[in-house]
Amino acid sequence: MIKGRKLAFIGSGFMGESLVRGLIVSKTVSPGNIIVSDTRRQAVESLVKKYKVKGAADNTEAVQGSEIIVLCVKPDCVGDVIKKLGRKLNRGKLIISIAAGVQLNSLVSCLPKGARIVRAMPNMAAMVGQSATAICAGGGADENDVAATRLIFDAVGKSVVVRESLMDAVTGLSGSGPAYVFMFLEALTDAGVRCGLARDVAAELAGQTLYGSALLAKETGEHPAALKDRITSPGGTTIAGIASFEENGFRSAVIKAVEAATARSKELGK
Repeated sequence: MIKGRKLAFIGSGFMGESLVRGLIVSKTVSPGNIIVSDTRRQAVESLVKKYKVKGAADNTEAVQGSEIIVLCVKPDCVGDVIKKLGRKLNRGKLIISIAAGVQLNSLVSCLPKGARIVRAMPNMAAMVGQSATAICAGGGADENDVAATRLIFDAVGKSVVVRESLMDAVTGLSGSGPAYVFMFLEALTDAGVRCGLARDVAAELAGQTLYGSALLAKETGEHPAALKDRITSPGGTTIAGIASFEENGFRSAVIKAVEAATARSKELGK
């Protein structure tokens, strides 16, 4: 689907680099078929040196010979980037945008008629090859374009396809989700310190607990409540902790956080 095709990455920040690294490490795309561009010349040179990809002098050079264009630029810049490239982003190229909150109709309005455009919402875990990414298609994009996009993002984690109307919810859940997890990890570590553990020990135990628990839930496919019940003995320590969570509105706070982030994503998209 994408082997042998030439990819251009416009923007070489942490997400652009994560995608380049993932594609090369997974051998999904060879370094010689990847070209990167960025307003920061040093960022381009860094990727060229580390991954043996090609570096472009500017965005125009990057897209000229490429079949798939991945726009890894900030939401407030993506429109200008597309407009400046103009007709070079024609129907012969697949355009993928990771600009959070920027809707397909806004992207299509900046592109030549019939352009093939796909939106993707990855998250920070792409840096370690474990992103959760949601994808939706617009413009002239077809099933093959969606499949090609999924191959790119599956190189740095797992992808799902959703309707665009759900992309704000994706942003609120998995897009912002790592920040919630980091807050919980910090709090869990601090709790261990308060209860007498050295900080490095508490941090190691908390981190491994989160990682192992998430992996267990993912690999078994069991409902989280069923897994929770396995370690919740009558009158034991776990139920005491769970009761405290419930008294302090833990689940409600998580749900409200995702709802608040979803609402904010909708506001930013208008």
